[in-house]
Amino acid sequence: MKKEFVTIGLINPKNTANVGSVMRAAGCYQADQVLYSGQRYDRAVKMSTDTKNMSASIPLTNIETLGVDSLADAVDLETKIVCVDLIQGATPLPAFNHPEKALYIFGPEDGTIDQKVVDRADFVVFVPTIGCMNLAASVNVLLYDRLAKSARGDAGDELIRQSKDVNNNVKVRI
Repeated sequence: MKKEFVTIGLINPKNTANVGSVMRAAGCYQADQVLYSGQRYDRAVKMSTDTKNMSASIPLTNIETLGVDSLADAVDLETKIVCVDLIQGATPLPAFNHPEKALYIFGPEDGTIDQKVVDRADFVVFVPTIGCMNLAASVNVLLYDRLAKSARGDAGDELIRQSKDVNNNVKVRI
């Protein structure tokens, strides 16, 4: 039985390209679901850029359909809430130990995570950069860090065989 359960939470995303890229990252790094709040993405969804059609296998759900007002209320009590943003006092991502069950909350592209959400979080982390990163880039870095620090990150050639497409048959010379 799988112990890990990874949820990506997006606060009122506005950019369909970012949400499509988040869905691709969710598929690449085996996240279990993506939740979002707000209406901006719903209005723009017809321009979807989920190029790998990950929303067919990974739920992409507006929390309003779950009958909750907050991303934190959309997960069970065992799930740790992790806010990811450039917030003073946050833990740098390289020093962070990921919980087995996590809801990673990312702020909107044109704002930040509300103080009430940060106060409710179990952890607050940031990706060390100069300047702020794009939403989808931040999700990719966070999920990569989680994978790299896990046993799956050491899978080597088996992970490569599972990940590559038919256009990639190059091998490293020994």
